[in-house]
Amino acid sequence: MPREYPLERYRNIGIIAHIDAGKTTVTERILFYTGISHKIGETHSGEAIMDWMEQERERGITITSAATTCFWTPLNKEKTKDNEYRINIIDTPGHIDFTAEVQRSMRVLDAAVVVFDGVAGVEPQSETVWRQADKYHVPRICFINKMDRTGASFEDSLESIKEKLTPDALPVQLPVGAEDNFEGVIDLIKMKFLKFEGDHGENITENEIPENKKDIAKEWRDKMIEKIITEDEKFFEKYMEGEEIGEDDIRMLMRKAVLNYKVVPIFAGTALKNQGVQPILDAVCYYFPSPLDLPPVEGNDPKTGEIITRKADDNEPFSALAFKLTNDPYVGSLTYMRVYSGKLIGGAYLVNANTGSKERISRILRMHADDREEVKEVYTGDILAAVGLKNISTGHTMCQEGHPIILEEITFPEPVVAIRVEPKTKADQEKMGLALRRLADEDPTFRVQGDIETGETIISGMGELHLNIIVDRMKREFKIDAQVGKPQVAYKETIKGSAEAESKYIKQSGGRGQYGHVKLRVEPLPEGEGEKRLEFVDEIKGGVIPQEFIPAVEKGIEEVMDEGILAGYSIVNIKATLYDGSFHEVDSSKMAFKMAGSMGFKEAYKKAKPVLLEPYMRTEVIIPPEFLGDVMGDLSSRRGEVESTEDTKGKRAQKVIHAKVPLADMFGYVTTLRSLTKGRGNYTMEFDSYKEVPYNIAQDIMDTGV
Repeated sequence: MPREYPLERYRNIGIIAHIDAGKTTVTERILFYTGISHKIGETHSGEAIMDWMEQERERGITITSAATTCFWTPLNKEKTKDNEYRINIIDTPGHIDFTAEVQRSMRVLDAAVVVFDGVAGVEPQSETVWRQADKYHVPRICFINKMDRTGASFEDSLESIKEKLTPDALPVQLPVGAEDNFEGVIDLIKMKFLKFEGDHGENITENEIPENKKDIAKEWRDKMIEKIITEDEKFFEKYMEGEEIGEDDIRMLMRKAVLNYKVVPIFAGTALKNQGVQPILDAVCYYFPSPLDLPPVEGNDPKTGEIITRKADDNEPFSALAFKLTNDPYVGSLTYMRVYSGKLIGGAYLVNANTGSKERISRILRMHADDREEVKEVYTGDILAAVGLKNISTGHTMCQEGHPIILEEITFPEPVVAIRVEPKTKADQEKMGLALRRLADEDPTFRVQGDIETGETIISGMGELHLNIIVDRMKREFKIDAQVGKPQVAYKETIKGSAEAESKYIKQSGGRGQYGHVKLRVEPLPEGEGEKRLEFVDEIKGGVIPQEFIPAVEKGIEEVMDEGILAGYSIVNIKATLYDGSFHEVDSSKMAFKMAGSMGFKEAYKKAKPVLLEPYMRTEVIIPPEFLGDVMGDLSSRRGEVESTEDTKGKRAQKVIHAKVPLADMFGYVTTLRSLTKGRGNYTMEFDSYKEVPYNIAQDIMDTGV
């Protein structure tokens, strides 16, 4: 079966933003205008197609990224199959607790539409998703949404994008009016005033620009052309000689600038009132890259480690990255993959390059939120869901047998909050273990571990909301009722100094004994290594310890690091060097060296100035100016470090406090903030870094275990 759409007319895009900026509302309009849905679903009424989970519909927020496919012909082109573009969309969450969903989506997308609230402008999570897009070199366009809201300001929002995110923000539209008087937008390429009419804004009329807007429109159009004209020497010379640049040429130059990360086009509108969404679809087609516009994807040969590439071509060996795992109630486990090269037919066998295991792709699905469409074949550039893969994790590469490649994996932040969960009945004990394992397979930022001393189960995640959703899913999807403890901080342990230790594990019994002897050196990893857990260095020379026993020493160290030594928290940022030891011809075994490694590590660790680390949160508090003193005083009492304050722009200027605060002191903060500001303050926070816990607090934690 031949490819339905040529690869140059593929667009793989994400919709990203701060929570409540209107991402899902924009996506719902896109589905309506492209004919995928025949009714507009609203988040506030719990009917959004892309928010299909019960928890999403109840809360009116996006929790999990949802994928869909739609088709669009640009407005100024004849509506034929040859002019139609295939757009694969992922709608992502905005809440910081679900940042992993954005992270993995960014890894496999080619471009992103960033949505902003026209009143608030750049918000904390806007900055987070922008940094994630920067990390993966994703071209963007921006949509300043909610221009009909009281306090909306295109100018202030544009200024905040330029100040906080990029100086390359470039308006290609100007709004006409704002708040209750918002009427439409001026298209600076066509130099027309666009109005969105009809019951759902489906009829777009081109009108003359109002007299009082003509000068400002010409000024901004000149700025736009001056910014993009440098992309082509021939057009630059024409422009300098006073020649007019046509619409198609402007779009071509804009596309070049967007693909070269030199320009971020800015659009305006109000998705809820059905104004301004269709021009975004046009921009996706005109300015965003197809897989052919991107450089060949790089990976490593799993055997040699050498760098190899795959071109975006159906004739190349198949390669795809698994970026999301879910449990579907109807078909079982689903693995979402982005195809980077080659094609795949249902029933074929693939190899997981990370594990070496072979898997049969029994069924291939194309997802539309939670609806599924079975397809026989997929091609380069497609996003698919494979049914029933067993030995796979997020970030693994599936590839054609005989052509292995490991694509760059996805990195995720460490969990910062933990709670204890206990099933209410004995019968639920085993079911709960299975449910939590399946949920952990889906979500790389969710961890499950057992407390050996108490026999309790501890689950960790990115925040209280994240864990609340996990527990809620456990109850609804797996029918398990559990008692839940209070949220606790996920502390870490590390060392500040270096030390050495020698350890012998010797056991004699009636028959063969056990003998393992190691000498270890431990030291902290250098600054800037991030949250790396362990760097194990083998300095054994002359075979004083046979090579077969050395991995067992590392395994013994890793097990101790999982359990912790000071207070039972996992250990991070350690360099452990095995530099000497000895073995016995008969009695030495992997088990003996594993025990010797764990004992030696414990001894060296205790001598190397061990400390506790706690997560600090980057916190932004937005309040009316009259409450500034009280709120700053309260943050200081929570060991917060206030870094700066600023004023928001607009008619109702507010104070914004930027601070870094230990997570341990932020539980219940929402209640305090409401009390201090008479219900008028709000805040957001996201993980920043781990810092050493002050000595007196660390002693309390070690004494009490909390």
